[in-house]
Amino acid sequence: MTGASPTPASEATLVRQASLGDAEAFEALVRPHLGLFFRVIERILGNEAESQDALQEALLNLHRELPRFQGASRFSTWAYRICVNQALMARRKRIRRREDAVEDLMPRFQDDGHHMDMDSVLVWRVEAEALVGAERAELAAKVREGLERLSDDQRAVFVLRDLEGWDTDEIGRRLGISRELVRQRLHRARLAMRALLADYAPGSGEARP
Repeated sequence: MTGASPTPASEATLVRQASLGDAEAFEALVRPHLGLFFRVIERILGNEAESQDALQEALLNLHRELPRFQGASRFSTWAYRICVNQALMARRKRIRRREDAVEDLMPRFQDDGHHMDMDSVLVWRVEAEALVGAERAELAAKVREGLERLSDDQRAVFVLRDLEGWDTDEIGRRLGISRELVRQRLHRARLAMRALLADYAPGSGEARP
């Protein structure tokens, strides 16, 4: 269900009314953003059923926290961070993966510091540009598989930066971490994803032997 985003003035009115327990005002406030909220949650969790549950929990949190909303930013900006945090919390309820679970995906280096497998990365990129239809679906599935192998923190930063298009400063503000830490986590996530995809043979659905 979608709708037009309220103007700043009407948004402020809806926030005030919803804070006082007006259910219709709360629905009107969140309805235009539900697709956006679900998308980021689903990208972090990678599971539709879990994402639906996480979205419901996020909406409950939004309703409880709304009286504390000060209006320093748009409601959607404030609510978006709550949804991201809820997705991360839901993910942590799963069996936690150790940080070194992605070490086998990290690139190998020569003595001079250059990547040993850079040629295969470049070849894959050229092949990937030609993917269409079913091959793109295979690639999307491989990307989802790669995201599952990242740690919680790496996955969140990778999703927000490379899939959602947020800038580094915004990610840092919304996740409550420093700009440098965002860069570190993103760097490791990108290396891991690149290594995974470099071993993928487009169109085959399998990794290269």
